[in-house]
Amino acid sequence: VQLQASGGGLVQAGGSLRLSCTPSGHISTYSMGWFRQAPGKERSFVASIGWSDRMRYYADSVKDRFTISKDIGQNTMYLQMYGLKPEDTAVYYCAADRAVTLPPSDLEVDYWGQGTQVTVSS
Repeated sequence: VQLQASGGGLVQAGGSLRLSCTPSGHISTYSMGWFRQAPGKERSFVASIGWSDRMRYYADSVKDRFTISKDIGQNTMYLQMYGLKPEDTAVYYCAADRAVTLPPSDLEVDYWGQGTQVTVSS
């Protein structure tokens, strides 16, 4: 499956952005989510949504600020980011997996989209 990600950009601290990711297959057949990689750091888990909308998971660093969702009709997953901080600056990668929930380790994820840059200025 191919993943098309979009929505990154430059925003001031406290601002918001929404990332989108559309799979080439039907979104209901994958768990999906986002990882991010800041300069000089390893890629890390951000958020995921499973086959069921009730299966939503967040990294502690983004909990209460980011919301992950999916629109079946649009076949698109979203990551709404509020209260952005400079430490959120990273390349964000859309990920998908055939498992019911997205693995929290990037080594186990089946599919990757291209990265989209998010830059938060202080």
